[in-house]
Amino acid sequence: MAEKPVRNRGLGRGLSALMADVNPTQRDGEGARTVRPDIQVPIDRIQPNPDQPRRSFDPTALEDLSASIREKGIIQPLIVRPNPDQPGTYQLVAGERRWRAAQNAKLHSVPVLVRDLTDSEMLEIAIIENVQRADLNAIDEAAGYRQLMDRFGHTQDALSQALGKSRSHIANLLRLLTLPPSVQAYVTAGKLDAGHARTLVGREDAETLARKIIAGGLSVRAAEALTRKTPSDGSVKARSRPGPTRDADTVAIEQELSAQLKMPVRIDHPSGQESGKLMISYSNLSQLDDLLRLLAGG
Repeated sequence: MAEKPVRNRGLGRGLSALMADVNPTQRDGEGARTVRPDIQVPIDRIQPNPDQPRRSFDPTALEDLSASIREKGIIQPLIVRPNPDQPGTYQLVAGERRWRAAQNAKLHSVPVLVRDLTDSEMLEIAIIENVQRADLNAIDEAAGYRQLMDRFGHTQDALSQALGKSRSHIANLLRLLTLPPSVQAYVTAGKLDAGHARTLVGREDAETLARKIIAGGLSVRAAEALTRKTPSDGSVKARSRPGPTRDADTVAIEQELSAQLKMPVRIDHPSGQESGKLMISYSNLSQLDDLLRLLAGG
């Protein structure tokens, strides 16, 4: 009989602790190696996470994983928690693809790490695992980041450091969630990539332009040119005396900085150049003092 595992409650509430459970690896002289599982659990005693954020699993990719498991076994243990409703069984926290593939491979048991987790921690780890997947589309990835920020209070900086993603990558994906649902659906279906979709952020005619981009098989550069020459009212003729085109990312960064500093922010970044200007406006000396303290690290 397998030994009763030592339950690790020391997750804390930090992202670094959560990441340690999502990526249970240790470093030695030869690089990374998988941590030893707590126990082997019969596969029929594990139930899927009822709040699993990922609802679709590519059958072809799942079969490839099943073939790998038949040949090499499961390299990284699944993460489970004791099922609060059915003693003696477990609920999946992370690793549902491996669990499904193991069933296809006719395995009788799987290696697991047992963790005592709340419902909230269980969902948080499931989301973190999903946003790390290489095959996740940009909209689902952005939705994962949004959930981590809205439900669990994580900042973009904290996510950037914990997940190894640049802050600009996270910010750019979050902006895609402002697109109309129909355009987001094109991204989810693979008809538009994130680069194309970014050119449509803030456009009232985003859906019309998206259809043109798809129909013409346009590159991202061509999509940018299309949005520059097409006014947001959808007409082909350009406005007389057009003002300088402002990049949607630049405007979004201005808004984010303004919200954090509680002061108006203006960024002048000429297209195609590395340098530019950042201007912060203050309305009184008290605001200036606050700004100087921030810049000084106080």
